[in-house]
Amino acid sequence: MSLFLFSGGMYYFRTDLYKLIPMQIIQVDDKKSVNAFHELPYTIYKNDPNWVPPLRIMVENTFNPGKNNSLKHGDAQRWLVEKDGHVVGRISAFVTDTYAYSFEQPTGGIGFFECIDDQDAANLLFDTAISWLKSKNMEAVDGPINIGENFFNWGVLVDGFMQQTFGMQYNLPYYAKLFNAYGFQTYYEQYSYHLNITSPDLPERFWKIAAWMAKKPGYTYAQFRFAQKEKFIADFIAIYEQAWVKHDNYKRIDPEDINKMLEESKMMLEEDFIWFVYHDGKPIAFFMMVPDLNQLFKRIRSGKVNLYNLMKMLWLRRRKVITGCRVLVMGVIPKFQKSGIESAIFYQLRQVLVKKPWYTDMEMSWVGDFNPKMIAIFKAVGGEHEKTHKTLRYLFDRNKEFKRAPIIED
Repeated sequence: MSLFLFSGGMYYFRTDLYKLIPMQIIQVDDKKSVNAFHELPYTIYKNDPNWVPPLRIMVENTFNPGKNNSLKHGDAQRWLVEKDGHVVGRISAFVTDTYAYSFEQPTGGIGFFECIDDQDAANLLFDTAISWLKSKNMEAVDGPINIGENFFNWGVLVDGFMQQTFGMQYNLPYYAKLFNAYGFQTYYEQYSYHLNITSPDLPERFWKIAAWMAKKPGYTYAQFRFAQKEKFIADFIAIYEQAWVKHDNYKRIDPEDINKMLEESKMMLEEDFIWFVYHDGKPIAFFMMVPDLNQLFKRIRSGKVNLYNLMKMLWLRRRKVITGCRVLVMGVIPKFQKSGIESAIFYQLRQVLVKKPWYTDMEMSWVGDFNPKMIAIFKAVGGEHEKTHKTLRYLFDRNKEFKRAPIIED
């Protein structure tokens, strides 16, 4: 199979079939192509009840340097692929300093990948993205990932093809095959655990230990409040810098990134779902959970935020149609990681949920296979492994040894 240029487009010549199958790459850089970028998933998932259309504004903000601080020191491009005059695939490629130089080799990212079950179309998208990344002096690519924090749109779904919680990647089963056939390999697996909050079978021993730990002297617990946002952002960064420094893809966080995320999510967050733990007044642990907004977005099929849809979402929120929540992130500084603080956080949260009985389901997602300690915690609280995603990596030098993400040691 060979790739060549023709009349401004890209085409594959299928030597096995001895015929020309036109496939044109289009850069997303105007209103028409942006609209096509958003419309393609509606075609791919038109008969799939599990797919929840994301809000267009959230996707567009990802590519806007004014909204996404990750692009302050980075760049991103998007493309479509047309086959026989119809858009059949899309992809984005991006480079950010905070991610690219966290590894042995400079590593870019691809994301927002959607494609029909056509390996040639997928290959053309991958070729285009990788060619652009090479021009940016990258030596590898991870995907599918997000331009920014890894708790949104991260990994290809390989098990648990059900409606995903807010921020979790959904795709059809053949997507992993398209990546693997090109040469992508598993960098790490991501596990999501489900917890039925109303279940009488939750491990009582765990909760007894948690209650004991939560009442130990010297420890205090505080719920996030927007009125003290600056203090909590500073506390989060202090915890993050210690708790995540050993992660392979650790990167420093700009306080303004957190501030923007909080402001843009203000209508979506529950302050009671965000907790901080202090020991002798110093921040040592952090926990953040969010309502499963996909239960709202499912009812806004257009993905567009207009006055009517906004009012509808606010009305539905007040009607308490959201019954699920998702644990986004939890971190404890190393000194306290074996003290039982994690269980104490869950104890505090349990008291909150008792007062909000419409929340019945919790998803803890995601935790990487490189983090056995967190996996053990999720299992200890009664979580059941429900979904698996994979973050994939492709090394441009095909002779270079491939290494999976290292395990986080004690």
